Amino acid sequence: MRIDLHAHSNVSDGTQAPAGLVSAAAAAGLDVLALTDHDSTAGWAEALAAARGQGIGLVPGMEVSCKTSRGISVHLLCYLHDPADPGLLEEITKAKDARLSRAERMVERLAEDYPLNWDDVSAHVAPGATVGRPHIADALVAAGIVADRNEAFANILTSHSRYFVSHYAPDPVLAVELVRAAGGVPVFAHPLASARGRVVEPETFHDMIDAGLLGLEVDHRDNPPENRVWLRKLARREGLIVTGSSDYHGTGKPNLLGENTTAPEMLERIVDAAKGSQAYLP
Repeated sequence: MRIDLHAHSNVSDGTQAPAGLVSAAAAAGLDVLALTDHDSTAGWAEALAAARGQGIGLVPGMEVSCKTSRGISVHLLCYLHDPADPGLLEEITKAKDARLSRAERMVERLAEDYPLNWDDVSAHVAPGATVGRPHIADALVAAGIVADRNEAFANILTSHSRYFVSHYAPDPVLAVELVRAAGGVPVFAHPLASARGRVVEPETFHDMIDAGLLGLEVDHRDNPPENRVWLRKLARREGLIVTGSSDYHGTGKPNLLGENTTAPEMLERIVDAAKGSQAYLP
């Protein structure tokens, strides 16, 4: 089985609708796909209907944006939680609202130097989608200011840029606790992706594990080979689930569906641990 447990639709910062994403996964020869949009489950119903039509398995999920007390970004994949759980829903709504106000402030700053306004950005945001920097990048591309998202993030939208604005995100330990309370399975996404910026110290891993973390996304293009070795050792020592995935965003990133995959026995462990919702596995 070919299983990819990390992909985004245009409900967050992917470029395909949930149904289109599922069709792309089927065309890529995947047997199971997880939909993990940022801080949103709004694409679940459409993706499930498409999965049933395409005969491909679907694991409903979400990617929760977190931040440590030291300001280090952490992404937490959450599989098969209850999307109506009030505790988790309240926290991701807070984070989603913060993303929107942050994006508006960044566009205000950008407008001082570039021919860009909020309407330009809104044109690239699907109804109900979680707004993020990738949507601003798409507007910059459409305006001819940069060639693609990569150029936008390398320069104008980098966290070191004067246009950058931070936003609220929950502590990863709290996020793990909320995901478990919602019956979900928390997996640390691309945990040692040093090319993305600062990565957490070992004690953060242990704090998250103590809070109920169940897995590590080891096989991801942004985890360097030597860091994958460390992650596998940690997973063996702590009995954690190990996943591999693409972090596919359509044309928004070069990542390809199925470029990294998850072993069937690891998916089985995720399904067995989940108490919030069910996977569709034909």
